Amino acid sequence: RYATDARWLVPHFEKMLYDNALLTVSYLEGYQATERADFARVAREILRYVERDMTSSEGAFYSATDADSPNPAGEREEGWFFTWTPAEIDAALNPEQARLVKAYYHVTNDGNFEGRSILNVTRPLEEVARELDITAAEARNLLDASREALYEQRNKRPPPLRDEKILTSWNGLMISAHAFAALVLDEPDYARRAGKAAGFILEAMRRDGRLLRSYKDGQASHNAYLDDYAFLTAGLIDLYEATGDLRWLREAIALDAVLAEHYEDRENGGFFLTSGDHESLLAREKPSYDGAEPSGNSVAVLNLLRLHEFTTEDDYRVRAERALKAFEGILSSTPIGLSDMLLALDFHLDAPKEILLVMPRSREEAQALIQPLRTAFVPNRIMAVVAEGAQLDEHAAVAPLLKDKRAIGGRPTAYVCERRICELPTSDPAVLAEQISRVESYGKGLTAESP
Repeated sequence: RYATDARWLVPHFEKMLYDNALLTVSYLEGYQATERADFARVAREILRYVERDMTSSEGAFYSATDADSPNPAGEREEGWFFTWTPAEIDAALNPEQARLVKAYYHVTNDGNFEGRSILNVTRPLEEVARELDITAAEARNLLDASREALYEQRNKRPPPLRDEKILTSWNGLMISAHAFAALVLDEPDYARRAGKAAGFILEAMRRDGRLLRSYKDGQASHNAYLDDYAFLTAGLIDLYEATGDLRWLREAIALDAVLAEHYEDRENGGFFLTSGDHESLLAREKPSYDGAEPSGNSVAVLNLLRLHEFTTEDDYRVRAERALKAFEGILSSTPIGLSDMLLALDFHLDAPKEILLVMPRSREEAQALIQPLRTAFVPNRIMAVVAEGAQLDEHAAVAPLLKDKRAIGGRPTAYVCERRICELPTSDPAVLAEQISRVESYGKGLTAESP
């Protein structure tokens, strides 16, 4: 969850769902921006951990695991589950694997945490491989096999307690992480998992069109808060972009309508933490700080701007500008306090790219054309991938940008637009890559009516 020492060696051993969701997106964006394969690897490993250890039988995601776990004496001890001794490494692995793991992860007799070793990387794998007189590829293969063996051995220990609440807001963040990973890493299974979690929440944690916040032991309870609506809406938009399933965009629009009716400050802008029919409180808070999680207001504003791009309905833009105006003072005086809202402001001041891909029949036909969208870091954009025919007409009714778009010459065709003005359509991935990488300076500026 965070480091507890100046060396950034000793973690607080609690694991939070929201941290892992947000870090997954950060690593994926880092991968897009730098092409560093290790960033993509970390994202995959996080999602594998979530699938293996943090996914309920219904497909939704649990909240956290504890920092403490029982040691062999039966006493709860922070970090014991995650730390190792050389003897434990030797018992779990063959000699060649053990030698590499102890060298690479710096496992020593003295340890680095209460007589045991926190696995940590102090040198590049290539350097350790040279020292052990093996190739880097051999070292990577040995390390991968060793980690699986260590995981199986560790599973024999009493685990930390797991908080098995399913929270709508944190699930929304993890749905976003899976959906974005499906797109960037070309892994449809991530989208399947995201869709299963989203479907569960919309079916089991919604009553009379209104979300509930928490689910445990077969029961959903508590009125949802702003972040539940904002984070889940963002996840559904991400899922639409990753899959082209119109259900998710329609559900995002429906959730925003509830937010507008019950949470929005229509007079002064922004959104309250609680609904208008929530139990009476001394004050009705309007969240205005991005901390370990983004504030509901920051995410809600970006949702509005994305929905405006998809639907072309101006009310979304007006509501987003009203919200930005409400937080103008904080954005001007202490912008780091609303760092995620700065992303929304940047989206607003930019000319976001509207990327539309039309296929003759199915999404699978457009894999080569989609590839530039996987690898390019284009933060201010929306995208839709749709097949011609009835499906295209259905999508165009919700997202008018798609109207009159077609697969030219029976080939998958991309349209890159800004402010509804499109470049020449292309079926060439290289041309699409150039179009989406082009950055213009518009100098949009601010008016008296906009923040």
